[in-house]
Amino acid sequence: MQLSIITPEATAYEGEADSVVLTTRDGEIGILPGHLPLTTLVEAGNVTVTRAGKSEDLAVDRGFAEVSGDEIRILTEAAVGVGEIDLEAVERAEERARRYIEEAEGQPHADPYELEQAHGSLRFALVQRLAKGRKRR
Repeated sequence: MQLSIITPEATAYEGEADSVVLTTRDGEIGILPGHLPLTTLVEAGNVTVTRAGKSEDLAVDRGFAEVSGDEIRILTEAAVGVGEIDLEAVERAEERARRYIEEAEGQPHADPYELEQAHGSLRFALVQRLAKGRKRR
């Protein structure tokens, strides 16, 4: 199967896969060759790509997944390979997001778009932290 994980900034992953496991709104699903066509909402979490008996994990934010034939496309706000996660940078991003949210939530003129962006940054920081912790085991 061919897997593409695409963010607004770049293609985060492009390659062959024997199986893909991802988290949807209805729970975790596995995709194997010959999977029925599918379009689903992806929840922030882990995507596991297996090829030739080796697994690679990526942390992804919310998005959409489409399975058509032997092609899988995941469109997401953010994605990063677990091996590329810098926990210190994640902690700084998490702290900035928390601070912004605390300051903005009580303000009557807070920009709702900026607040949603801060919530998204916080969510993805938590996903990265969990994905990195899962990989250590």
